[in-house]
This record gives sequence, C-alpha cells and structure tokens, in this order.
Amino acid sequence: MTALTLSTAAVPGLRADAIVIGVAKGSAAQPGGPVVAPGAEAVDQAYDGGLAGVLETLGASGAEGEVTKLPAPAGFKAPLVVAVGLGAQPEKDSGYDAEALRKAAGVAARALSGTKKAAFALPLADAADAGAVAEGVLLGAYSFDAYKENGDSAGKGKNGKAPLAEAALLGGKPRDKAYKAAVERATAVAEELNRARDLVNMPPNDLNPEAFAAIAQAAAKEHGIKVQVLDEKALAKGGYGGILGVGAGSASGPRLVKLSYTSPKAKKHLALVGKGITYDSGGISLKPAGHNETMKCDMSGAAAVFAAVVAAARLGLEVNITGWLALAENMPSGTATRPGDVLRMFSGKTVEVLNTDAEGRLVLADALWAASQENPDAIVDVATLTGAMVLALGNRTFGIMANDDAFRSAVHEAAEEAGEPAWQMPLPEHLRKGMDSATADIANMGERMGGGLVAGLFLREFVGEGITWAHLDIAGPAFNEGGPFGYTPKGGTGSGVRTLVRLAERAAAGDLS
Repeated sequence: MTALTLSTAAVPGLRADAIVIGVAKGSAAQPGGPVVAPGAEAVDQAYDGGLAGVLETLGASGAEGEVTKLPAPAGFKAPLVVAVGLGAQPEKDSGYDAEALRKAAGVAARALSGTKKAAFALPLADAADAGAVAEGVLLGAYSFDAYKENGDSAGKGKNGKAPLAEAALLGGKPRDKAYKAAVERATAVAEELNRARDLVNMPPNDLNPEAFAAIAQAAAKEHGIKVQVLDEKALAKGGYGGILGVGAGSASGPRLVKLSYTSPKAKKHLALVGKGITYDSGGISLKPAGHNETMKCDMSGAAAVFAAVVAAARLGLEVNITGWLALAENMPSGTATRPGDVLRMFSGKTVEVLNTDAEGRLVLADALWAASQENPDAIVDVATLTGAMVLALGNRTFGIMANDDAFRSAVHEAAEEAGEPAWQMPLPEHLRKGMDSATADIANMGERMGGGLVAGLFLREFVGEGITWAHLDIAGPAFNEGGPFGYTPKGGTGSGVRTLVRLAERAAAGDLS
C-alpha cells in the first residue's frame, strides 16, 4: 500500500518526484480554458500567474480524468508537475465534492506508478477533503500482479511498475485530530477494499470455498473478530439445503462463514450477507461460451461483506456486525443439482430448481435465514446476482431493493455518501406469482422480464418476519472488464464495501433509517 503523510511543507522546497495539482473546467463566469484549483497557488505563482495558459497550450481542459504532465518551474525540488482534471468548477464558496477529489487523486496515483514519492496539492477545505484524497490515492494506486512472472503481492511484475510508494497530502494538518482521523479511516477502508479486490482477482483454482474460509479465519484472528466455519458435514447436519445443493457438483465443498464483530458500546446490530460463488460455471444449466471467463468474480458480494466487517473492526465502530459468507463453487458433474430437483432450505421451505445458474439466490436464502435467527436490527445482502440488473443499470451502478422504503432510502444515501453509484429499485408484488411451483413452495426462477426484481422477491421469502432487509445487486460494477477510470482498476473493484462501511457508521450513530 502507498504510504500516506499529511504535510504543511511549502511546495517549492519539497523533495518529491512529482507535484500533483488540480485543474477544473472553465465555468460560464470564467470561460475559455482550464482553471487552476486551490492548492496550486505556489506553482501558478512560479509561472507568473500563467499556469492555466500553459496547461491550455498543452491541451488541458480540466475535464474529469484528464492528466497533463509538465516540467516543474525553476527552483522547485520536484522535477515534475502533474495536473489532473477535477471536472466542472464548483459553485461559488461550495468547494469541490468528495467524489471529484477521490477520482482526481486516483487518476494521478495511477499515472504515477513506478514513482517513489508524490506531493498532492489538491484543494483541501477540511478534514473530509483530506480523507477523500487519501482514499482516492490508495484506491487508484492499486494493482494486482501477484501471478505475473517475478511478480509479488506488492504489485510489481516483470517489466511492470510498482505502485506509487509514498504520497504527501499538502495542506493537511498533521497535528489536527480531525485530519489524522480522516486519513486513518481512509487507510483502513481502502486497505480492506483492496483486500476484497485481491480476492475477486484471484484465480478460482486458488480461491475455492475452503481457501476463502481460511483467509477469513486468519483476518478474523488478527482483528479480534469471532469466526465460525460450517463445512459440508455441519451444513448437512444443520439442513442448509441451498448451499449444499449449489456446491454438490464441485470437488471443493461449500462453506458458510460467520464473522462476528462486537462493540461493548453498540446499540444496533447489523447483519451483512454476501454471495460467495468462487466460480460459477452455471452448473448443469451451463453458461454459454463467452459468459464464464470472468466468473471468478461471482464471490464479490462475500468479499465486500468480509472487507466491511474487518474495516468496521479496525475502525472500532460502536455497532455489532455479523457477516455471513455463503461460499460454494457451482460446477456440473454427476453429483450436481439438476433442473427439476427440489431442495429443502435451512428455513424449511422447499425450492424447485428450474435453472442451476440461478444459484446465488439459493446460497443467499440459507444465509439470510441464518442471519434472521439472531433478529438483527437490519440485514443487508450483497451479490453479483443477475444479468438483468446490468441490463437495467449498466456496468457502474448497483441496484437496491428492500422490504422497507425508508431503509432502502437510507442505504441509497449511504452509497451516495460513500461515492458509489446506486439506484433504488422496486419489488413489484405481481412478479411473485411467476415463481409459484406445482411441486415445491417456490421455484428459483420466475418471469424473464424484470429478472433482477424477481430475484429480490425470491430473497425476501427467506428474511425473518418483521426484520428490515435490503438487497444490493452489484452484478454491474463488481468487475470492470474495460480500462481503468478514476480510482477504479481493471478487474475486481470492491464494489459495495464503502457503502456497507458507511451504513455501519450510520448504525453506530443510531441511524438505520
């Protein structure tokens, strides 16, 4: 991970490999070119107030994600200035929003891979801004090269570049408690989110359910989290028919991992449930060619829950959090569940399996019912559940469904506060009838149209009566198959982690609505 420091040093005399400054797009009141953002005054003065003109000559506009490099002015210890676009100028006196700072810092950190030290002179109006920049740096500097020749877990592979080693946040206040707390929070959240990215990026021959459970056990021991792992025998004894049914075709047995973080000052109990299909072939309902190459990412929900629980423990949040990781590998074999089979779930309900590729809802159903037995104040499940949600919301936005309108809004607000694009989705009652089964209590498939909402309605059947619940379908943003953008890398993204942590913080403050 990139080392972070807060610094009040003067820019010209700072020893670093690069100085990062912000540039915004010209507004209606100040049209015609890029505008140098606060924090870059010393650099602008060294150009006799003409830095904006120099940048415009080099083609800079201040657009989001834009990077312009130029030699540092004479007399500066750092040899390079990196101007990064912040997007539109904020309204007068409103300052730059956290997400704009996060994205700019992430873009700059990625552009500076292979660099030992960079000084970030982005606009910092307060401690929250410092936290946003810190988070953006740590997330943007991420790389996963452990499987490349001569690579290592630090991210340096053969002919590759190591991530930015050190970032100094200029304008920060090293002795100010609020600034220090903001950077410490950003560090804990980003490190755990990057751990989730690592898990999502790991090849499925190395990350099966047993291996995932072992990683969770090790982290739990390190951070004082209680952990319980149910293997095949324990799952069979307990009657977890959904998890067992999905894992029946694999040589790697399923697991249900329970992570319990408790605070002596907690007044709320939040349960988090994650879908952890370490590889999804579709089972007997085999996925067609072209649809299974990235299915190592089908455990992104469990990775997000795992990371969020550990982050909450590191932050010492005053809330009790129970994380449930429903882990299985969905494979076709002579022992695999068949279309037409009926599974008896942990809740006692029976499910007719019409499509074995609708497996995530089956493992989640058992975990949701297990979570319900503790009667938490709220349950949130996270899953790469349906392609239908990707069709509805695209690749960067996750859907939120819930059995309580106020709670759905609260989860959406937490996502917005964390900087994760999300959208509230309904649970139309008329779609429930499509899952009626002549053989069992319910089928695992319903109407094709509105498939993401159908999946949400299925999950609702396995939430205990009177318990507030929300479902996050992260199928779109969990894995980025395109090029990197902002602080988001190619591959696993860690989608959902920051929303869950923010929701836990709200719960610690007594607010879950």
